[in-house]
Amino acid sequence: SPVLLPTVIAAAAGSNVAVGCQNIHFAEEGAYTGETSIGQLIAVGGTHTLIGHSERRQYFAETDEIVNKKLHTALKHNIIPIVCIGEVLAEREAGQTESILKIQVTGAFAGITAEAAAPIVIAYEPVWAIGTGKTATPEMAADAHKIIRAEVANLLGSDAANAIRILYGGSVKPDN
Repeated sequence: SPVLLPTVIAAAAGSNVAVGCQNIHFAEEGAYTGETSIGQLIAVGGTHTLIGHSERRQYFAETDEIVNKKLHTALKHNIIPIVCIGEVLAEREAGQTESILKIQVTGAFAGITAEAAAPIVIAYEPVWAIGTGKTATPEMAADAHKIIRAEVANLLGSDAANAIRILYGGSVKPDN
């Protein structure tokens, strides 16, 4: 929650823990009630933000175009963006995982140069494995990461693709 950021940032001071928010608005200023502005995040000392989380896409109708606008805003202000991508269960079962991941990466990275992409983190979050008790196997996650890295290479070149950080963000528990 944005209201907790100052407390968390103060608690993490002097450690190697970075703090960010779960979402930012793409507009740098304006009347966007309830949204966290980039200026608010910077003012409290936040350094990271999630962009395009599945719940933002599902419940707030965020499109790849909106994700892209937010990505540009974060990069412009030196906030480290964690771009979330992933397929829903119906897409996985229909064999569409690869095409969905490519569409989401391409949409998110529109207008981003290889040089600008350096701080970006991509979080592969299979929507079907968030809060459902289902988990992707290590092989599923590795396959998705390979697809994502290949698409980044297509867009930005192999050097940028090799350097980009890709995380797994589905349901993770001690036993998996």
